[in-house]
Amino acid sequence: MNDFATRHAIIVGGGASGVLLAYQLLQNPEFGFRVSLIERRLEIGRGLAYHTNNPEHVLNVRAANMSALPDDPEHFWRWLSNRVEGPLCPDPYCFVPRRAYGDYLASLTRPFTSSESGTPRLNIVHGQCVDVVEGAAGTVVTLDDGSSHTGDVVILATGNERPVARFPCDADPWAPPSTSVDRDTTVLILGTGLTMIDYLLSLLRSGHRGQIVAMSRRGLLARTHRRTDPTRIDESDVPFGASASRLLRWLRDRVDAQTAAGGDWRSVIDAIRPHTQRLWHELPLPSRRSFLEHARAWWDIHRHRTAPEVEACLTQVLASGRLSLLAGKVTGIEPNAAGALVRYRRRGQQDTASLQVGLIVDCTGIVKDPRATNNPVIQSLFGQGLARADALQIGIDIAYDCAVINWNGIASRRLFAVGPLTRAAFWEIVAIPDIRTQCAELAQRLAAVCNPIVSPPY
Repeated sequence: MNDFATRHAIIVGGGASGVLLAYQLLQNPEFGFRVSLIERRLEIGRGLAYHTNNPEHVLNVRAANMSALPDDPEHFWRWLSNRVEGPLCPDPYCFVPRRAYGDYLASLTRPFTSSESGTPRLNIVHGQCVDVVEGAAGTVVTLDDGSSHTGDVVILATGNERPVARFPCDADPWAPPSTSVDRDTTVLILGTGLTMIDYLLSLLRSGHRGQIVAMSRRGLLARTHRRTDPTRIDESDVPFGASASRLLRWLRDRVDAQTAAGGDWRSVIDAIRPHTQRLWHELPLPSRRSFLEHARAWWDIHRHRTAPEVEACLTQVLASGRLSLLAGKVTGIEPNAAGALVRYRRRGQQDTASLQVGLIVDCTGIVKDPRATNNPVIQSLFGQGLARADALQIGIDIAYDCAVINWNGIASRRLFAVGPLTRAAFWEIVAIPDIRTQCAELAQRLAAVCNPIVSPPY
């Protein structure tokens, strides 16, 4: 084994966040890390986002911005262009199938699992992590098969959590539609965001013929990417620490000026990206709450956009009448032999209406309240007091250096988190361009401060 590899990092979660962090810890041998990557799925680098086999499920970010390496922005495009079967799209502004991106992430781990030069520095452990114990001398994680691993630090990279089934005739939004579902039945999709669009594409690909109704509080659809480049916004021009209302006025003024000059609003939204995390960090708590309640949906549809080919499909399905968008709220669900009778109230109205459906798909997104998770390791951390929910209950409480904060407000020195689990601290931390930077910075910090312990071999 490499003489430098004297420190052991355990990463819980082998999706995109876990793979990106593992790569950053291992790519520089002088960091002195070996890594155990714990993943319950058989494939590494997939997670919820990249496990799909549907070729119509494409990235929501163009290939040019999807490098896993913050200091090598063309890394993914080169990998894509050098594939044996040839590139999947003609230029870096294209949107490739998400399955291909999962292949790319998995390829990052292969050099570190090789045993040509001795013991591999990356050990992939397949199983479900159920417990983490933090001590003065190190950390111990336990898997569902009873095995345990000891390390210097544990980093949670569990990604987005699936919502718990809440409705009768409920379907998994991240799984292909069941062949047992009547293709002529009416399907109700709760939510009108990107997850809804994915499931709609899956329904169409499976040959579904019935009516599809997508309902959300505002009935908004994600906007579409165009071939635009970000404008430049200097850090000194950004009103950090301002209230949500003042920040919104500033943003509208920038967009108005851009469009008046013949530009595109997308250039302004994209230009804010380098500043988003600091904006969230310095936004007063009441303004954060107000943003989540009143402005989040509008921000999401402009910030998280769809590929042009997806827009073309949506336009066609809406024009044909097969897809209906409803701005409203479900008020009751009554199961019956044909599925369920759904009662709902349209936005701005007092009267209720009803809809007979054969299938309900909850695409309202990821688990919002971290305490509602079914993930046993997160439940264990809450139970031990090693973690707590943030003030807004949108994630676990995380320090700005990614350390997990325990029930009495103390940041851990051995327990960290990356990726969507840290949304309470960073907000914009669900896309690869944000996560890759977070992982690179955390790897640097861990290399600087982590003290090795004596731990058993793999």
